[in-house]
Amino acid sequence: MGHSLRPCSVAIGLGSHDLGVADTAVDLYKRGMAPLLVFTGATSPTTRDRMPRGEAVHYQERALELGVPSSAVLVEPRARNTGENIRFSRELLEEAGVDVSSVLLISKPYEERRAYATARKLWPDIEIVSASTPMTFAEYVDSIGDARLVIDMLVGALQRLMIYPAQGFMVSQPVPGDVSEAYERLCQSGFTSRLLTAGTPSA
Repeated sequence: MGHSLRPCSVAIGLGSHDLGVADTAVDLYKRGMAPLLVFTGATSPTTRDRMPRGEAVHYQERALELGVPSSAVLVEPRARNTGENIRFSRELLEEAGVDVSSVLLISKPYEERRAYATARKLWPDIEIVSASTPMTFAEYVDSIGDARLVIDMLVGALQRLMIYPAQGFMVSQPVPGDVSEAYERLCQSGFTSRLLTAGTPSA
């Protein structure tokens, strides 16, 4: 998204297979970008083996290992998709009495736009600042150690960005023609494990 980072009311780290999201959240917390971290996420087929206790719990454990006090971390362990990440985090913060005017939304690098578009739809009255670990595609693949998984996830994220606005799950975002063409080529090459098909629950 290319957003300029600035201090926000809270930082929300969206659960995934990528523990780097927690690392980035901790780094931004230590830089004074948010006084409170929320980690949100249950498990999914791509995280069950990597994070058996749930994405948010593993993120919390990582943050505590890196020196964040437990009083600065809230855990939302139920969300199974991006919409639930946003809704359940919002509910958790309201229950905790946290006054939120802006959110530093931390995700995987290729999920920034999807996360932003979802938050704008479900939490329109606050400012959203998108953030992720700054790295190249090659660096990201190396950090995950599974190129196939990364490309499958990227293709699935783009499909959702294209179809979810019409279903009311997020605000519309522009998709350049060359990106659409690349998406079609990757689908034809078999990178389809994360694609939604008819009857597949939204995610």
